[in-house]
Amino acid sequence: MESGCRLLPIAVTLLCCVSSSVTTPTARVSFPMGSRGRRLTRFSSADVGNTTTLLLSDDGDTLFVGGRDIVLELDVSLEDTIMLRNKLDWKPSEKDLEQCSMKGKKMTDCPNFIRVLLFLNATHLYACGTFAFSPRCIYINSDTLTMSLKADEGRGRCPYDPYQRNTAIIVDGELYTGTVADYRGNWPLISRHLSEGSRVDLKLDDTLGWLEDPTFISTTFIPDEGKIYFFFSEVGREYDFVDKFIVSRVSQVCTSDVGGQRTLQRRWTTFAKAQLLCQADGELPYNVIQDIDSLAPTDGATTDDTLFYGIFTSQWSINSGLSAVCSFRMADIRSAFSGSYKVLNRDTLQWSTRVQERVANPGQCGLHNASDNALRFVKENFLADDSVRPAGGGPTMVSTEHRYSHLAVQRVRATDGVDYTVLFLLTESGYLHKAVLLQSGAHVVEEVQVFLKPQPVKSLKLSIPKGSIYVGTSEGVLRLPTANCSFYWTCAQCVLARDPFCGWDAARQACVGVSGTHLGQDVERGNVEKACESATSMHRARFGPSNLPAAPCPAGEQLSVSLHEVVRLPCPAASRLSRQSWERPNSRLSPELYLHLDDGSLSFVATPATLGHYLCLSAENGFRQTMAVYHVKQKSGPLPSPKGPTQPGRNLSVWMMKAAPNEAVYQDGDSLLSSQTPSYLKELVAVSVLLVLSLSVLFTILLYVVRERWHSRTVPQQVVEDSGRRTPEEQEALQVGPAQSKRNGHVQGALSNGALAASNGHLPNTPI
Repeated sequence: MESGCRLLPIAVTLLCCVSSSVTTPTARVSFPMGSRGRRLTRFSSADVGNTTTLLLSDDGDTLFVGGRDIVLELDVSLEDTIMLRNKLDWKPSEKDLEQCSMKGKKMTDCPNFIRVLLFLNATHLYACGTFAFSPRCIYINSDTLTMSLKADEGRGRCPYDPYQRNTAIIVDGELYTGTVADYRGNWPLISRHLSEGSRVDLKLDDTLGWLEDPTFISTTFIPDEGKIYFFFSEVGREYDFVDKFIVSRVSQVCTSDVGGQRTLQRRWTTFAKAQLLCQADGELPYNVIQDIDSLAPTDGATTDDTLFYGIFTSQWSINSGLSAVCSFRMADIRSAFSGSYKVLNRDTLQWSTRVQERVANPGQCGLHNASDNALRFVKENFLADDSVRPAGGGPTMVSTEHRYSHLAVQRVRATDGVDYTVLFLLTESGYLHKAVLLQSGAHVVEEVQVFLKPQPVKSLKLSIPKGSIYVGTSEGVLRLPTANCSFYWTCAQCVLARDPFCGWDAARQACVGVSGTHLGQDVERGNVEKACESATSMHRARFGPSNLPAAPCPAGEQLSVSLHEVVRLPCPAASRLSRQSWERPNSRLSPELYLHLDDGSLSFVATPATLGHYLCLSAENGFRQTMAVYHVKQKSGPLPSPKGPTQPGRNLSVWMMKAAPNEAVYQDGDSLLSSQTPSYLKELVAVSVLLVLSLSVLFTILLYVVRERWHSRTVPQQVVEDSGRRTPEEQEALQVGPAQSKRNGHVQGALSNGALAASNGHLPNTPI
């Protein structure tokens, strides 16, 4: 009943919660396969394939590779090449392949896939392979790459199936492995081999099911504790309400363990395991571990500060394709193992937690001399009650776009003395992500495509002394530098990358690897203005003011088009995190005339109104910089060159300074295009003259129309009035005919300017 009450909140969480709401960080820069911006070095050969194991020498100059039927010794001391030193062919015979085929296995799975490749001592390597589903192990002379002894049986040291994962480590000449020890893969083991003297080989007691269908991931040795930690996933039998619920585990054994005297003879007496819980509060857990790597504490810190960074995925369809990165502190792992343990009911095979007398401390070293009662207690109580929760309370990084398979971790010290954690994450789709962990979250500096086709078997190895990372693929080995500082051509780009490996050197005007404190860098905030100004002022203080002339302000790329032609102006993005915008001098980009495309380019139809200058700006993290300047002109009308000094160019410069004021200071002299600007003086004069003439004609026409209207209003109209209202004189005058008037030699009246007048110039009947 108690167990059911404890599991009820977990069941509710699994049924009701949703996937993580953490946003996926976008890689700032992406380098496709074969890109010139990222230098890659490859090694491949016709007989080299399925490089499943990579082993680096301490100085980083030699890389041993375990592949299909072969072990290679590669010289990686040079930056631009990988050379083959020695090769060891180790393949099954025709008889072995025939027997493998008779067992019902595919011939493609019957070769010898090297799954264990480790340094045994200063002169020899130890290697184990699947060897046609009959595991074998050999000793290899590291100088000559030849077999020293006859091959031994590899059962319990290497898996039978090349697709089954395993883990192994050698400590003081002894081999500690986690693998399956039978042909069908149903007998998982954590065991120790190659023991000598009074020490004996050890393995797990399988009577109580210490492991439940595990998938082994990684192994780490902590010298200060004398313990070896195994990381794996398995079926969580304590969660009996979900069928085959997968959980991630960390287990421990002590290197000083020699087994019990009567109870647990030749068995581990120090084995204990705990759950790794990669889950944010109120969210669905990422319960399947994929890979894990350890990060040693900083100088002066204790072993408790050791961190383990792991990749986790989910077994539920609601989280399909998701990956999360969680980190765990060594102190929290130790606390889980030193706490209470679950109790297994032998009759019901159910786990519960109850108060019981503590006879011994499970997981404690030095129990080989303990009593049989104490050893029986640790044999039955090996599952810690407390889970190990991630540092910080939740995932360090969540991806909804990529499924990560392998990772490597490194600590890098920036120019300000702050240590940053850098993760190298390999995706199943073939990209390697470099992410730096900031206070605000993970920032993916770049992604590099390392192979084209998805591959089930891959390996990843980081060489800190050489600043390189190696990827094993089905075609061979690939190497790329951990830093790519030379790709950033300006101080702004160098700072915005927020790469702790890189800083801006004002003296050399280049982005270089971090080797001192006098470099422009701001990993946490990416403040271009502050970092670049600091680097420039430091250079001036040390070397004096620069005598280099100021770089000309870019004026534009000449682009001749025809009227009514569709124009498309491309704008290169500074990064995948930047946002492009377009501007014109003294003009607004109307949405009725211009179309902003998804790739940042600008499209419009060439008309007299759309000809002229265009400026593309890129904004990122509060910083704006010029990416492209264009001058669009008409083909049929070449523009004359300016006759005087570059006054129009200065006007354009003022506009560009207003558009991107901080870009002119921190572009570090990079001139995008030429600085000549055409003049529009003659066109302006012609348009002005035409405008004056047009206005004059319109004004004249207007005056004429007004005059005519006024004139029509002042002309008297002949009105027929009632005769009864006229005087006798008026009637007599109106009855006088024209003939009588001519006979008298007079004209009674004449019309002049629209008015009726007498011969004396006065109106009729007007007294003089």
